[in-house]
Amino acid sequence: MKPISYRDELVVPPEVIDNLNHVNNVTYLQWVQDVGEKHWKAKAPQHIQEKYGWVVLNHYIEYKHPSYEGDTLTLTTWIESYSGVKCERKTEIYRKKDHKLVAKAKTLWCFIDLHKQKPQRIQPEISEPFFEL
Repeated sequence: MKPISYRDELVVPPEVIDNLNHVNNVTYLQWVQDVGEKHWKAKAPQHIQEKYGWVVLNHYIEYKHPSYEGDTLTLTTWIESYSGVKCERKTEIYRKKDHKLVAKAKTLWCFIDLHKQKPQRIQPEISEPFFEL
């Protein structure tokens, strides 16, 4: 099965610039989390979203090149793999003007029942919208 990726764009706002005049590292982590959530909301049926959700178990992020105020960034994310209650999501952030990889991340998520606040096994109805069959 081939993952169906999700793509988003943003323009770097002034409030995320640090004292070195580039995007603060913590901001990339927030963007990684945000684009993952957007992918979930775009692909998962509403009745599933109302019952289930995700919590982060860990993030691994590599910073490759800085980005600056006004840069347009393209964020692409996809589900790399899943098993049991865990899902590995990858994200790449590119600077649009020169196609340089700015950062890439790997996030391990745990699928949960929102009402019980307990891990839930990832069933085919959950994973299928994120993969080409």
